[in-house]
Amino acid sequence: MGTIVCQDCEAIIDHFESEKCGVLYGVCHCCEHKEERSKN
Repeated sequence: MGTIVCQDCEAIIDHFESEKCGVLYGVCHCCEHKEERSKN
């Protein structure tokens, strides 16, 4: 079992099936909107 964690706020986004335990980093829905607003 692996975990996907937001690289900005460190919230757990999702879990995924894997033979090894691990952590992947992404951007959660809330942080995506913050980035879009800051660009405009």
